[in-house]
Amino acid sequence: MFRALILLALTCLLSPAFADERAQTQQQLDATRQDIAELKKMLGKLQQEKSGVQKDLRSTETDIGKLEKQVEALQQELKKTEGELERLDHEKKKLQSARVEQQRLIAIQARSAYQNGREEYLKLLLNQQNPEKFARTLTYYDYLSQARLTQLRNFNETLRQLANVEQDISLQQAQLLAQQGNLDAQRQELEKVRAERQQVLAKLNSDVKARDQKLQAREQDQADLSKVLKTIEETLARQAREAEAARQKALLAAQEAEKQRQREALADKDDSPSKAKSIPGPLVSNNGETFGGAFSSARGKLPWPVNGRLLARFGETRGGDSRTKWDGVMISASPGSQVRAVHGGRVVFADWLRGAGLLVILDHGNGYLSLYGHNQSLLKSAGDVVKAGEAISTVGNSGGQDNSGLYFAIRQQGRPSDPAQWCRAQG
Repeated sequence: MFRALILLALTCLLSPAFADERAQTQQQLDATRQDIAELKKMLGKLQQEKSGVQKDLRSTETDIGKLEKQVEALQQELKKTEGELERLDHEKKKLQSARVEQQRLIAIQARSAYQNGREEYLKLLLNQQNPEKFARTLTYYDYLSQARLTQLRNFNETLRQLANVEQDISLQQAQLLAQQGNLDAQRQELEKVRAERQQVLAKLNSDVKARDQKLQAREQDQADLSKVLKTIEETLARQAREAEAARQKALLAAQEAEKQRQREALADKDDSPSKAKSIPGPLVSNNGETFGGAFSSARGKLPWPVNGRLLARFGETRGGDSRTKWDGVMISASPGSQVRAVHGGRVVFADWLRGAGLLVILDHGNGYLSLYGHNQSLLKSAGDVVKAGEAISTVGNSGGQDNSGLYFAIRQQGRPSDPAQWCRAQG
């Protein structure tokens, strides 16, 4: 009966710990799901912003392409204009040469006219004896004068054409320079806008990548937490079934014990049952090497949790009541002595429990547990992972004990197991 009660107590003891862990896991899972929703929302906004920037960048680059086409057309026009300018410049040089020649001829005629003065015509008239020769000379003279006038008119026309050519050249050059400057300014502005939008797009791409990686990490966390939560729920369900089975077993055992007590009472009228006193056992020690293999292979190889003497052995009558037996051992030890883990494991309980005082329970895997009770202080907390030989508590008398000592027990698949079969015998 007592073993069934212990199993039931352990199941009830572990259930709140798993329930708390399930609640914490559920909270973490809910927080992770909320983070995922926020990240997806943020990614949607970033994708919309990225789409807008890409659209603007497309428009800008299209405008730049059109402008580049205009620039190319202007460059072709500039080449044509340069050819026209070369032609005009060549014509200008010819006109300048003609002007120089005309200036030279006009200067000669002017100098000759100045030297002869107004007497030239009179000299021709007086020097001629033959009237026919005089007429011909006069005609030649008129031709010469007419040629002078024609040269003067040609010279003036050359000067006018030269001025027009120079004006056309200056005008075309100014127009082309203005167009080129305008296109250069537009291109610079568009290049600036494109560079800014490319920077924004690069930042958005970086943000999207970072958010996406964070989202993947959160989704992985969610998957891991879901697995943990499922495992905890399965464990709680199994523990609930085991607790119910243990309760039923304890109830049957209690009923059977009560029947046995009634039979003994009828057989023996003595109201005071004989009290079996436990005989102190041998000394035990936690000295020596620890065992690093699986707990299932540690039978007879484990050190004891504390140095001391066995006060109560596994299976002995407990408290003078033949109906209760020790499901572990009681080791006498000095108060404050360090209690060490007999094997590596994880702390699944570290708190005060009625009847056991300050209790530490280690899970060694595959259904193996070790219990350390009546401690003075606890050095570990639930969830801690400890190594074999690591201090987990100190010896005391908590839980209503008269003397200082350590309650030490081992459970195998929920059933009590004699610690003496697992720990090394003392010589």
